[in-house]
This record gives sequence, structure tokens and C-alpha cells, in this order.
Amino acid sequence: MDKLTAIGSALALIALVGGSLLKGAGLSGLWSPAAFVIVIVGTVAAVFIQTPMDTFRRGLKIVRWVFQPPSSDRAALIERIVEWSGTARRQGLLGLEAEVEAIEDPFLRKGLQMVVDGVEPETLRQMLEIDLEGQQERDLAAAKMFEGAGIYAPTLGIVGAVLGLMAVMKNLADPSKLGHGIAAAFTATVYGIGSANLALLPAAAKLKGIIGRQGTDREMIIEGLAAIAQGENPRNIETRLQGFGD
Repeated sequence: MDKLTAIGSALALIALVGGSLLKGAGLSGLWSPAAFVIVIVGTVAAVFIQTPMDTFRRGLKIVRWVFQPPSSDRAALIERIVEWSGTARRQGLLGLEAEVEAIEDPFLRKGLQMVVDGVEPETLRQMLEIDLEGQQERDLAAAKMFEGAGIYAPTLGIVGAVLGLMAVMKNLADPSKLGHGIAAAFTATVYGIGSANLALLPAAAKLKGIIGRQGTDREMIIEGLAAIAQGENPRNIETRLQGFGD
């Protein structure tokens, strides 16, 4: 699990619950079935309306990246590509055939197989770039699903507050109900703003960052495999790939 995400989640919970206790609202002030239905169920409904099924499924699949980001070790990847380039210079491109089946990453495996098959470097680059753009587009659309939820939730929180105040207005003749009614009305606002700013928007931003890093890793893979296909010197390939950073 990502340590910063775990710490941030714990601090978010402490801020919300601790703030409620310190302000005198108590834990009961954070619970309102009506606010839950309006804000949480309403936000899910809005996301359903906005999102195509394929994007929704992809979003459910990548949301775990918030807590368990995909591993990314560029130094190890560069070392691996440089080793392949050395093998290709000594044994020819067919010498890499045994390496293909041992690769877990589908993108890297496909690229190396194209090198072994003797695909022209420029053609290899173009085909892998198309794959990269398609995957990034799908992943970013999935990340934007959570961003959209973070936009809808505060607005629905306001809707919940207005509906709660409307209910309060009906009880103006009974002052004993006013305080509780107003507090319940604003609970919806807490749900909306809290869920957006403590969960949904940070999750979307983190997913976008992970997707961007994955894109850079794959750009480095494309550059390295194209260089192997061109028969470049392993040292030159290593120097070029190190320019992508850690």
C-alpha cells in the first residue's frame, strides 16, 4: 500500500471526525440517511449518466492504483533494455526471442516481439505509439470519472442543504425542531464537500499522475526498442534512455 495515501486517508478521517467533535457537533452530527441518499446516491447516479460502461469498468479496475500504484522502476527497465541491445548485437535480433515469453508487461512484450520479427524501426515506433495513445486515452477517461464525481458531489450537497432548509421552514411554528433541522440540512453540505475534497478529487489527481508516469515509461520503451531495431550501440541507448529520468 502507498504510505502517503494511507497516511492521508487517516488524516482526512481524523480531520472530519475530530473537527466534528471539537466543534461540538458530535459523531451523530455526521450521520444523516437523507443526506447520504441525496449526495452519495445522487453522485453515483450522475456518474452513471455521464460514463460509458467500458469507461466505468476501467475506472473500477484502476481505482486500486490510488492505494497500490503499479510498480515503476526505470533504472531496472533501462538496464534490461541495454542488456537486450547487447544480446541483439552479439546474436542478432532472433537472439531476443527467448526473452519475449518471460515478459509480463503486455506492451513491452508486444514491442520486443516486433523487434524479433524484424519490424522496421519507424513502423515499430508508429504502432507502439498508437497503442500508447489509445491506452492513455482510456485510462484518463476512467480517471476523469472520479473527477466528475468530485464536481457533482458538492453541488448535490447544496441541493441536500436546500431541501433540508425547506423542511425546516415547514416547522417554523415549532422552535424545538429548528436547531436539529438546520444541523441536518448542513450535513448534506459536509458530505458533498468532504467527499469531493478528501477523496474523489485527490484520487482523480493521483490516477492522472500515475497514468502520466506510465506514459513516460512506455515512451522510453518505444525509444529503446526502436534503437535496438536500428542496431544502435548499447552505450548510446543507455545514455539516451537515462534522459527520461527516474
